[in-house]
Amino acid sequence: MQDYNLHAPEGANKRKRIIGRGQGSGRGTTAGKGNKGQKARSGGKTYPGFEGGQMPLYRRLPYRGFSNYPFKKEVQIVNLEEIEKKFSDGETVNETTLYEKGLISASKKSGTVKANVPVKILGNGNISKKLIFKIEAISASAIDKITKAGGEAAAAAEKVNAAKAAIAKKTARIQKSRDALKSAQTDKSAKAEKSAKGDKSAKGDKSEKAAKSAKAENPGSPSGKPAAKADNSAKNT
Repeated sequence: MQDYNLHAPEGANKRKRIIGRGQGSGRGTTAGKGNKGQKARSGGKTYPGFEGGQMPLYRRLPYRGFSNYPFKKEVQIVNLEEIEKKFSDGETVNETTLYEKGLISASKKSGTVKANVPVKILGNGNISKKLIFKIEAISASAIDKITKAGGEAAAAAEKVNAAKAAIAKKTARIQKSRDALKSAQTDKSAKAEKSAKGDKSAKGDKSEKAAKSAKAENPGSPSGKPAAKADNSAKNT
């Protein structure tokens, strides 16, 4: 086979559709766009959900649910494995040194470095060097690895401990309210049971008093009821 014998397979190359070149072409006059109207004009497209100008359905329906998107906090993430590669033993890890080593994006004005987005240190990877971390946002796993390696992360550790204390305090408050509710329900059920027993005993005392009074009125009858009259036949005899 020679290169001049090579050709594309049948149907691979299609002729461009030419419109608006007279009625004899089959696509003249309206050029395949129909008779007039918005969609026959250039730029006459509409967006999905468009309903001709009336209030569309997605705007007629009310908002439901909650989105955390407006309140999200963006941070620059730096892992311990990256710090291990770039820093030497005994160095200080802060925004300035991270910027100088190309680990974060920041702006430098008059010698002062300020991160464009807050920085957070995460615990991916291992660290074997003693480093002093002066960054407030450090994960708990990263703090453990830093302290085990002999480093310091005092500010971040205090912040994490304060957060843990706040969570523990909140949990204790919730547990206390649950216990109070449970004890209140127990007292309520005990009072209801006691009142039911009192009503029952009161009814028993009332029936006993009624029986005693009946016996006092009819002493001849053991049950307190009047004695039955003898039959007429016995009277006649």
